[in-house]
Amino acid sequence: MNKQALVEWVHGQLGGTKVQAEGIVDGMINAIIDTLKKGGEVSIAGLGIFSVKQRAARMARNPKTGASVSVPATKVPKFRAAKALKDAVK
Repeated sequence: MNKQALVEWVHGQLGGTKVQAEGIVDGMINAIIDTLKKGGEVSIAGLGIFSVKQRAARMARNPKTGASVSVPATKVPKFRAAKALKDAVK
């Protein structure tokens, strides 16, 4: 399922126009992104938890040349699936 299929599903459930359904999906995605940018967590019961993880700086190796490369610290998004989602997928 991609974003367009999700918009189609929302449109089928709520009716209205596809533009309104796309606005709902975009709004939800933007709300999750904005919360993660602020360092918060988004917990959706039955689905899981979206959070931000701090990745430490490290030294890596360029596989082509073998030279050491410094990789700076960064923040990365993380998702932990809820037990209900894990059980449903089994």
